[in-house]
Amino acid sequence: MEPFVPFSVTVCGIDELTSLRDRGVTHVLSLLDPGSPAPEAFDLFGKHRRLDLRFHDVIDLSRLWRAPDTEDIEQLLAFGRELEAQDSNFLVHCQMGISRSSAAMLLILAQARPDRSGAEALAEVVRIRPHAWPNLRMVELGDAMLDRGGALIETVHAHYREILRKRPHLAQVMLQLGRSREVEAGLNER
Repeated sequence: MEPFVPFSVTVCGIDELTSLRDRGVTHVLSLLDPGSPAPEAFDLFGKHRRLDLRFHDVIDLSRLWRAPDTEDIEQLLAFGRELEAQDSNFLVHCQMGISRSSAAMLLILAQARPDRSGAEALAEVVRIRPHAWPNLRMVELGDAMLDRGGALIETVHAHYREILRKRPHLAQVMLQLGRSREVEAGLNER
């Protein structure tokens, strides 16, 4: 089977970084909370290009938390365009490897393959990281920038529905984390 993109992709959480040091990573996208230092594990990696973006894993604007914004997504997509031009080994991580990193990977794959549907791009994300739950705000911003007309948004809504159908207890967990818009999207049948 032909790879979805011409570059290698790994998605992980911060606690998995040390185990990936010998993978020959060429590009790292680090998505952590504001004020978080670069993980020490990167000192063990070989030479690589890294983009550090710092925002909270939230989906709504708040005075208490820094939500991802247009500039963050523009930087993320510009970094993703670097991967397309060469034989790259790409690593994207956030705290747990579930939300910010899976949203970033979805956007980078959708950008690299505009000929493929959002559902196909998300299926690739889930193949790489089965417990992906993409950050809705990041997807909303990226969908607009990539001119996908809401297709990526609907794709993640359908993904939330599928996850909550299989694991309904996650709705309460996500609500406690302030992710009500994602849960509502997942509970609404279309």
